[in-house]
Amino acid sequence: MRRYYRGTDLSRVHSIAELATLACQRLPHFVWEYLAGGAEDELTLQRNRQAYVEVGLQQRALVPCHVPGTARTLFGKSAALPLLIGPTGYNGMLHRDADIHLARAATARGVPFCLSTVANAALETIVRQVPGVDLWFQLYAMRDASIQASLLARAREAGVSTLLLTCDAMVLGNREWDRRNFVRPRQLSLRNKLQVLRHPRWLRQVMWPHGLPSMGNLDPYLPEDERTALGSMQFIGEQMDTLLDWDALACVRDQWAGQLLLKGVLHPADAERAIALGLDGVVISNHGGRQLDGAASGLDALRLIAPLARGRLTLLLDGGIRRGSDIVKALALGADAVLLGRASLYGVAVAGEAGTARALDLLAEELRRTLNLMGCPDIDDLSAEWLTFNMRPAVVRAY
Repeated sequence: MRRYYRGTDLSRVHSIAELATLACQRLPHFVWEYLAGGAEDELTLQRNRQAYVEVGLQQRALVPCHVPGTARTLFGKSAALPLLIGPTGYNGMLHRDADIHLARAATARGVPFCLSTVANAALETIVRQVPGVDLWFQLYAMRDASIQASLLARAREAGVSTLLLTCDAMVLGNREWDRRNFVRPRQLSLRNKLQVLRHPRWLRQVMWPHGLPSMGNLDPYLPEDERTALGSMQFIGEQMDTLLDWDALACVRDQWAGQLLLKGVLHPADAERAIALGLDGVVISNHGGRQLDGAASGLDALRLIAPLARGRLTLLLDGGIRRGSDIVKALALGADAVLLGRASLYGVAVAGEAGTARALDLLAEELRRTLNLMGCPDIDDLSAEWLTFNMRPAVVRAY
């Protein structure tokens, strides 16, 4: 009878799905739901995976299996793999100092790390504790212009060269299964409180001795006695600019001299507007299926955007990346690189930096093996000619 490994030897973990199973086992239910769940009926969450299943791979015969080329230059800097660890919020619920573990694993493997506005570690902490990090920063637009200007100044001071402005979370998605764990906002149900007690390792690792961490990037703007998880959540809820528009994006373009990307693009017309505004790239993303349920998958959107944007925008993609073969499909359809979300978070939830490293190594091994089996010597050779379409649909796990 097949079943995934449930122990602590990471060398016996052979896929991202296996890491996900371990993370589910080690996290309290409400934390797992926050990590793995999606909005409403989770149609987009499932579509993010299904889209990859429906794309097949071509293979060529009698091509020698040298180590394939996997390096990719992003904005003038070489990355060992065509990926980066994307911005995710409140990772401190998964593992103490999770943001630092993620950044260290990314840096050790020669890929960028993008920190979220609502990360638990501050920009300054990442730079101080992770020497050599290729640090990107994701910005949520703020109602208070002085706070936004301060965040941008701090990012510049920290050495950030690439800024991602997220545009698809101005209104929080309806994450029903997440909400069902609470009797009222931020108050767990009795059942969930009892379930937390069954995870003493998580309590020691995350809650002891100071409870859930605050959002480090926001601490300077809060009164000292409100620099808590609850205070941070209330602050970001009040400060999120729900009136963000193209004019506001143009202002950010004027304020930021480095690379600027718009994260949350799914429509070709928005990619065209990004080009007209002088942006350096877009992140094709539906926020991991956590916002608009029924939205297109990133891979579906990439097929429409890539033909018009090729050579005019850097195209990054997130959502549903669980295999090295998924990365191959995204690159073949025109993505310059992919952003990891849940894949790396499952790793950090299981074993901090070592778990993140295992997730990255698994994807790198699968990427190289897939290229060898296809007979493709380098990721730069990939195009849609290496793919087949309309594969027979299959039932896939959303995580």
